[in-house]
Amino acid sequence: MPLPCRPDLPDVLAGPLLRRLEPGRVVLWLVASRPLALQLCLNEQCHPLAEHCRQLPLGRHAVLHLIDLPLAERLPQDARIAYDLQILDPGQAPRGLADWAPHLLHEGETRADFVLKSRIDQLLHGSCRKPHHSAADGLLCADRLLAAERGAAQRPALLLLNGDQVYADDVSGPLLCAIHQLIERLGLFDEALEGAVVTDSQALYAHPAGYYRRADLLPALKSNQTLRDRFFGGVEKPIFTSSTADNHLVTFAEVIAMYLLVWSPVPWTLIDETEPTLSEQQRRRYRAERTHIDAFRRGLGQAARALAHLPTLMIFDDHDITDDWNLSARWEQTAYGHPFSKRIIGNALLAYLLCQGWGNQPEAFAEPLAACSELLRQAQHGGGLDPARQDALLDSLLRLQHWHYVLPTTPALLVLDTRTRRWRSEGRLSRPSGLMDWEALCEFQQALLDHPACIIVSPAPMFGVKLIEGLQKLFTFAGHPLLVDAENWMAHRGAAQVMLNIFRHSRTPGDFVVLSGDVHYSFVYQVRIRHRRASPTIWQITSSGIKNDFPPRLLDWLDRLNRWLYAPWSPLNWLTKRRRMRISPLIPDRSRAGERLWNGAGLGQVFFDERGRPRRTLQLNADGSPPVAFVGEREERQPREVATIP
Repeated sequence: MPLPCRPDLPDVLAGPLLRRLEPGRVVLWLVASRPLALQLCLNEQCHPLAEHCRQLPLGRHAVLHLIDLPLAERLPQDARIAYDLQILDPGQAPRGLADWAPHLLHEGETRADFVLKSRIDQLLHGSCRKPHHSAADGLLCADRLLAAERGAAQRPALLLLNGDQVYADDVSGPLLCAIHQLIERLGLFDEALEGAVVTDSQALYAHPAGYYRRADLLPALKSNQTLRDRFFGGVEKPIFTSSTADNHLVTFAEVIAMYLLVWSPVPWTLIDETEPTLSEQQRRRYRAERTHIDAFRRGLGQAARALAHLPTLMIFDDHDITDDWNLSARWEQTAYGHPFSKRIIGNALLAYLLCQGWGNQPEAFAEPLAACSELLRQAQHGGGLDPARQDALLDSLLRLQHWHYVLPTTPALLVLDTRTRRWRSEGRLSRPSGLMDWEALCEFQQALLDHPACIIVSPAPMFGVKLIEGLQKLFTFAGHPLLVDAENWMAHRGAAQVMLNIFRHSRTPGDFVVLSGDVHYSFVYQVRIRHRRASPTIWQITSSGIKNDFPPRLLDWLDRLNRWLYAPWSPLNWLTKRRRMRISPLIPDRSRAGERLWNGAGLGQVFFDERGRPRRTLQLNADGSPPVAFVGEREERQPREVATIP
């Protein structure tokens, strides 16, 4: 049954996003208000997409378009390729981006464009884009860079989003209100909720505790206690989690609406400024958050333009699903043992599949996508998601082990899943799990063999700040790992040892670059193995967050204490698992007093030499200030000129 057309809705709600691009393949993501007949024009050749565009209904007036176009004639590399995505309606001339999405085009252009690089000579990367954070949106750095550098040679090869592209567990009141208005306007599908205080999605949206009190609605047990009360007694974080879970997203429709609202300015034109019914205290909080959301909205056109011009690859971290996701075996037992909490996690993972994971490697998700198509098409006819079919699909996604992927680039690019294949502690279930289990680490090692150089995307840094990791270990020992998100590569002895052995293997690359986010500050380490003549060189490059940062005074103290306590001569270094590694921090060239950590929202930019080694590492600042270069201590003493980004 075709979806009814709404003449008052724009044809395209979000996108196109450029996803995985290869000389023989183009992958695009798009959400429209109705099924569209499309053709993709690359340079002067147009390709009908009827056989290469999968359409999935998300509601009465929302249709996901997953475009995977194979090309018989390979695209040129290292050259700008103009493209236009045209809507074909009977009796009308084709309508391109200039007609239905002029905000995606740079001034004076009638088409968008992209560049396929023959090797990764530079890239952008970052994580943690929280809409209501007070910082500016670092994703706009990518758009400013593209506007300033239009030549193919200056174009980054990739934009890597390393986790927390959305915050499903930390939502402001104004954004939740926009989500609910968008759900109603687009008719996103309803669902039944088992084991909850509310029976279905509409009851949830209308509940008096729906704003700023959702922790009171989160999974209730037979004793009529919430999980917050029963398992944590108000001391540790609740399962959906921390003090920021007041507006935790629950339904599939809520998460889908959030993706639309954080990736496109168009859905915001469909909602009004009406406030929900709130107490006076909640109203003050709502209006304070609204200031930040309004600033975020103003930049969405530029953010969408960047995503339409740069091939973008993604991987999840915790906030894409929920904070502390799979942190420990105890957490997993609790969360997956209750139908409501399991549904909340599964809904966010399903939305990740459709909005992020599919575009990384579409062929890996053929089976779950077929089941998803059946679920959504049944909902299109029946008015809501079938609970049994939905739970079966979510169960299969929670068992899926193909979220990681490898790109056959030069140098090779390996993106790690550090969330779903964890090395669980069998002795003490509350201890943090290793970020990857033994089998996943073995697969990781096999993928590395015989590559001369490799770029690894690990959402959490493999080599982090020793003092902060030590504090996390202390809280874990005291039985409170959830209080400090005690998840890092060194938190689990077995996983840490295997990971370090991989770097010491004789057939693994001579040069590793590890790109990470997660921590809300940025730093660069150069790592070598002690007492080994042919040691590989490892660069740990961390850029976090895109729209987030760390409490400034606290980070200053942690940075200073870390330099004192873990100086090269300190005996504390021999108590760490990395004692066989020599770690040399690079210093931000705008460091005031030798700080190693840079605190500020933005994007990381890394330039690579012919051998795949980083020759320059920058942090582009969201506030528009000049980029920060990470340099060696000797370089730091020399005056430097850093180009500004308009």
